[in-house]
Parts: sequence; structure tokens; C-alpha cells
Amino acid sequence: MSRSVDRRVPRARQLRQNPTDAERKLWQRLRMLPGAAHFRRQATIGPYFADFACHTHRLVIEIDGGQHAESASDATRTSYLEASGYRVLRFWNNDVLGNIDGVFETIIGALRVAPPTPDPSPPRERGEGKCGDAGR
Repeated sequence: MSRSVDRRVPRARQLRQNPTDAERKLWQRLRMLPGAAHFRRQATIGPYFADFACHTHRLVIEIDGGQHAESASDATRTSYLEASGYRVLRFWNNDVLGNIDGVFETIIGALRVAPPTPDPSPPRERGEGKCGDAGR
């Protein structure tokens, strides 16, 4: 039985390997969060890539540059994510780079508002079979 290939994975890897300065700075902070607030970088949610997503708290963080000002595609993306049960926080690159403490406090506040929920991601399976199946 072959596993289906998610064609978004190479693009997500590419995005993770080439973060913006603001994404890199925020990721250093998000990685240190304790407990259930585990963020993923360039997480795929439907047809979109979220800069950062915490599935257990249903929170997406987007870091935007000037090209995103009044973007219709960003509004469409936000509508989709919200319809999928996520809250979306958007920060400008210059806010992250110039006021990382304030940005981080806003994120912590958003995490406190929503209690964790079970991660909706399918369980990850490793290997071809289960332990102990060798020789059968």
C-alpha cells in the first residue's frame, strides 16, 4: 500500500530553509514556549502555508512585509483559516524586528485566551510496519 504524496511538502521545506529576518527572529522565541504551545513553521492548512501554526491552540501567526498591505489574497487566506477554526494574528516585519517583546506578549495573551484542544493532524507513522512484524 503506497502512501499519498503531499505536493506541498517541498515548497514548505523551501520556505523553512529561507525564512525572512522577522520569521527567524520570531521562531527563536516561539521555540522556547513550554507545554502545549508547540508551533510549526510553514504549516500547511488546506491550500495555504501558515508562517507559524499552533494546532493545539488553533492559532496562526502571519508575518507580513509591505507587499501585504491591503492584500485581497491575505483576506481570503484569513477567511479560510478562520472558517477552519483558527485565529489569525498578523504582525508587520518591522514590528517583529523592532518590538519582539511586544509581539511575543501579544502571542502569549492569545494562547492564554484559548485552551489547548487535541491536535487535529493525523498521527505520523514511521517505517513500513509495526515493531515485531519482522519475519511474518
